[in-house]
Amino acid sequence: MSKYKVLVTDYTYNTLEPEREILEKVGATLITAQCSTEDEVIEAAQGVDGIMNQYAPISRKVIDTLPNCRVISRYGVGFDTIDLNAATERGIMVCNVTDYCIDEVSNHAFALLIAGARKIVKHNKEVKSGNWDYKLGGPVFRLNGRTLGLIGLGNIPKALAKKAQAFGLKVIAYDPYVHVETAEAINVDLVDLETLCQESDYLSVHAPLNNNTIGMVSDAEFNLMKTEAFIINTSRGLVIDESALIKALQAGKIAGAGLDVLETEPLSSNNPLIKMDNVFLSPHSAYYSIESELELKRKTAQNIADALIGKIPKYLVNKGVCKNNQSTF
Repeated sequence: MSKYKVLVTDYTYNTLEPEREILEKVGATLITAQCSTEDEVIEAAQGVDGIMNQYAPISRKVIDTLPNCRVISRYGVGFDTIDLNAATERGIMVCNVTDYCIDEVSNHAFALLIAGARKIVKHNKEVKSGNWDYKLGGPVFRLNGRTLGLIGLGNIPKALAKKAQAFGLKVIAYDPYVHVETAEAINVDLVDLETLCQESDYLSVHAPLNNNTIGMVSDAEFNLMKTEAFIINTSRGLVIDESALIKALQAGKIAGAGLDVLETEPLSSNNPLIKMDNVFLSPHSAYYSIESELELKRKTAQNIADALIGKIPKYLVNKGVCKNNQSTF
């Protein structure tokens, strides 16, 4: 008989065998669901000791129905699907995986930048339509000497900065939580958000989603940007005010956008972004590679396994929970 019961609230993976293998080592049984609402999570999670979560909402309403749950581990870097305050109040550990896709996301962001800079998508469309004319993709600017602005300077944008600098781009960043010395060590200039918007030729968004970052790039920010600026988002869709972005694109206030994340996913078929030739879209896939997915699955499960046997998980978010439960850890 198993010691523990662990629920996967929802998943898009072909297999959960890597998770099952890790959890079985500590005597845990894995149960699965495909929840999309709070009520569905509540029904599926009765009596569980741990939860692994992808996109389903783990709200206060859900957490208040989990008397036995010790740990919630999210598949990903962000943990905005989980009410962190409610979990902490209940003494539930919340974990994420912060380092599984640094290379993939930084590569994806740079791929969107290159596609926008070199007008790859536009040229491809014109050539396939029978138009062999390089001028149809103009204007095209030399990368060397242009400026990449980063919103956020965590692990992923740091990796992106290094790749961009190899192409001769100057890199600036806005991140109120990063020390100047940290940025200077990687040849990045820290600036305020207004300066970032004014000076960036390419602006890449890497902020986590929280109450301070929802809609942080909106009308005021787009009004400051260069008309040839290209914005990239591989973090969370809600960091950019999508209606403001659409207005800016329609009015020609910026040159284009490369978006891996949107306010609503999947994207509605009547969203104006779909019909814009200067907007490149991917299906929240920046994190993905065969290797990164396997790493994510194993580390997400290991967070659960460690918590269940009384160890502090490596990727614990709410570290204060351990201080409040010192007899357990």
